[in-house]
Amino acid sequence: MQRLGIGLIGSGFMGRCHALAFRAASSIFDLPAQPMLELLADVDDEVARRGAEGLGFARSTGDWRVLVADPKVDLVDIAAPNVLHKPIALAAIAAGKPVYCEKPLAPDAAAAKILVDGAEAAGIKTMVGFNYLKNPITGLAREIVSSGEIGEVIGFRGIHAEDYMADPAAPYTWRLEPSGGAGVVTDLGSHIISLARFLVGDIAAVCGHLETIVKERPVGPGAAETRAVEVSDQARCLVRFAGGASGSIEASWVATGRKSQLDYEITGTKGSLAFTQERMNELKLYTLGQPSGREGYKTIVAGPDHPPYADFCPAPGHQLGFNDTKTIEVRDLIVGLADGGAPWPDFREAWEVQRVVDAVVGSARDGRWVGIAEV
Repeated sequence: MQRLGIGLIGSGFMGRCHALAFRAASSIFDLPAQPMLELLADVDDEVARRGAEGLGFARSTGDWRVLVADPKVDLVDIAAPNVLHKPIALAAIAAGKPVYCEKPLAPDAAAAKILVDGAEAAGIKTMVGFNYLKNPITGLAREIVSSGEIGEVIGFRGIHAEDYMADPAAPYTWRLEPSGGAGVVTDLGSHIISLARFLVGDIAAVCGHLETIVKERPVGPGAAETRAVEVSDQARCLVRFAGGASGSIEASWVATGRKSQLDYEITGTKGSLAFTQERMNELKLYTLGQPSGREGYKTIVAGPDHPPYADFCPAPGHQLGFNDTKTIEVRDLIVGLADGGAPWPDFREAWEVQRVVDAVVGSARDGRWVGIAEV
């Protein structure tokens, strides 16, 4: 079997998810190449060494440039802070290596387009980490919508809300750096936007509103000194889809009590769908024509009939998890890197998502509807 040397940059939350996914994918799926955890880079040599030991990488380095240039690294995997995505990806493209990058691809659409153009001009294959798209139950939702089972889609409501920044004492982090994006609208908003596009189609225009709830935060854990917050904590927008549907999208990282409320509802002329990430193995389906007094949603539980669930478990209702969606994403990446393949979502799709994010930011700033074509 062909060998695929993995070079991972970043060993935090998402870096760990990536490493686990590469290790799991090769045992769960029949892959065209065997991923090898070759080299891990992080902020310095010691952090990188600890990360490599904990995650099973053969070697480590405190310099991501060394990783990109390493001849045993066949794939550059970026799980570093947002502001580093562009320079690392450009270096990987220049080295002729495929790139797997966590979302958001770049802080804004202009920077993302530079990466799209560079990768496409060089013929480099790319993928961006929107792993919620890989949930088998969301694949079922897309199938139901595409088949016309719930009729013409007329409405979409989506929200991604968590509470990891709800505490005003939570310190300032790289997520709050304006150079890395516009805050929650970029961080969590990109996920629900990607799902809206996947399930309903292109977004044509938005009318947005952004809020910064916590105006300043400690510069470090327990510090008395504070730093002003210049990015959004909450984002809301009305949306118009190119296909004629309309709806709303929200994002918040100060939603007290919410741990992973990634929800969508899709209303059609013949029925509707409802999903929440906090019950990620279930999809609610309503269709017209039910007997009077017996109307209501039915719950579809994920199982072997919803690929690739069966590769993990032969029995329905036994539950997949967040890391499993990352494993499916890695499978799609490795299959897409094979001859004739095309990983998805790629840099171009991530740019399309970022265009919507930028349109929301521009709309909130200017107080008007903004067409995505303006971005």
